[in-house]
Amino acid sequence: MRWHKGLAAVVAAGSLALTAACGGGQVRGAQGGGTPQAGSASGAADATFVYVPNLDVVTDWDPATSYSNEIIAMENIYESLTRYDPQAKKATPRLATSWKSSSDGKTWTFTLRPGARFHTGKPVDAAAVKASIERTKKEAGGPAYIWDSVESIKAGDPATVEFTLKYPAPLDLIASSDYGAYVYDTTAAGDLKAWFGEGRDAGSGPYTIDGWQKGKETELTLKAFDGYWGGWSGPHYKRVEFRVTPEITTAWQLLQRGEAGFVQRLNPQLFAQASSQGAQTSQTASFQNLLALFNTESGPLKDVRLRRAVQKAIDYDGLVAALKGSGVKASGLVPEGLLGHVPGREPVQDLAGAESLLKEAGYGPGGKSLTLTMTYAQGDGDQQLLATLLGSALDKLNVRLEAKPLQWNTQWDQGKSADPSRRQDIFVMYWYPDYADAYSWFFNVFRSSEQPAFNLSYLKDDQVDREIDALPALTATDRAAAEKAYAGLQARIIDEHAAVAVLFTQNYQRAYAKSVQGYADNPAYPNVVFVYDLKPGA
Repeated sequence: MRWHKGLAAVVAAGSLALTAACGGGQVRGAQGGGTPQAGSASGAADATFVYVPNLDVVTDWDPATSYSNEIIAMENIYESLTRYDPQAKKATPRLATSWKSSSDGKTWTFTLRPGARFHTGKPVDAAAVKASIERTKKEAGGPAYIWDSVESIKAGDPATVEFTLKYPAPLDLIASSDYGAYVYDTTAAGDLKAWFGEGRDAGSGPYTIDGWQKGKETELTLKAFDGYWGGWSGPHYKRVEFRVTPEITTAWQLLQRGEAGFVQRLNPQLFAQASSQGAQTSQTASFQNLLALFNTESGPLKDVRLRRAVQKAIDYDGLVAALKGSGVKASGLVPEGLLGHVPGREPVQDLAGAESLLKEAGYGPGGKSLTLTMTYAQGDGDQQLLATLLGSALDKLNVRLEAKPLQWNTQWDQGKSADPSRRQDIFVMYWYPDYADAYSWFFNVFRSSEQPAFNLSYLKDDQVDREIDALPALTATDRAAAEKAYAGLQARIIDEHAAVAVLFTQNYQRAYAKSVQGYADNPAYPNVVFVYDLKPGA
């Protein structure tokens, strides 16, 4: 899940499910009459993939501004020029079949896939790519920043798009972003914003919207787009349903009864049971970590000694042990597998060091009492565990932690408050990148901003800003220098400023039925299942 970008994404305790049904695709399973199971002879032709999130799916239907939960549907409806391959650790073809850049990294040329069409019937050509990206930039929504390097776009011929950049940037990676990179038909309606808002789409992906009922349990249904460039020969799921189910135990029961085939995440106890009870399981390292952002601007943590004391008080090993495989110790801000990851930065608890820093600032045992406020995601068991462990550790140091679970919008609004006195001392949230590059952590979370959005440590450092601004060009032209710059920034932000504690990096743990074939996790698209790539098996 990602509690950022303005709205909550899929909650860590969320669930997703897969099954097959005939006709209309409703999940009936054990309810009298026997719906065909996934891959059965009678159900394979019209097999339905049922994704069971625990939150409402759609917060924004506009592909230019979508930046939240709906990613799980949008990545099946829309396509980008490229898609990130975590095994190859590079961008691979999607709507573009090939691309090249100039030696200075400031001119990029993409060759488009022949025969791709939008669900509106219009061709995916260079003019459409140019128009969709220019509209996304103009709308200036949460994800639009990914195109900041783009100065101009030229549609030379129907199959060729040329980008001229203001500064070098890895545009092949940027074009694979999980948000903001969708290509869509901007001519679908006069008022696109209103048209999308009614539950319509203008994508080119394998599925198109069949029905949307906001607030209903089966909120969203997709159907196969017959004109998809990839074709529909062989076994495929022809329908997709998103069935909102708040309780993870309900998803587990659906899996056990054969009514569901794929669970996004189980708690450690249920995950341990899954393989012994006939399900397939997978555990994949993610690009998602949990951050505790410390208020550097106001309140008691304005004192860097106190921020460092809290960093040292956290029981990192105890937290990870309690996660039982669903998380690992983080080494810096950047997860392993991304440019900028620095091994050997794993934090350790140091209560003696924390006590010494507190005493130096006049607090701690025998000193003044200190109260700190912390906000975290309501309903997230891992964050609740952090609150319990940190509260216990700080209590030994004569520090009282007032940890408050909040709905994301409430937590985020408090963090962004124009009145510093209303803000929290510690803000807990998950973060993962918009494309498979570490830049997202630094630009979004730690670059100075007058009105805080995701910079909820309120850090303001001109030197940090300059180093952050240099990252895209270095990544595009000198990866060794980029590695060094990322390492230096992490030392400055974590050690010098003590603006954050990186609590752990998540492991994605999935459980799914034996009939599910072709599933592979892609950490660059958190919690997305690319349904077209799956096969309904026996």
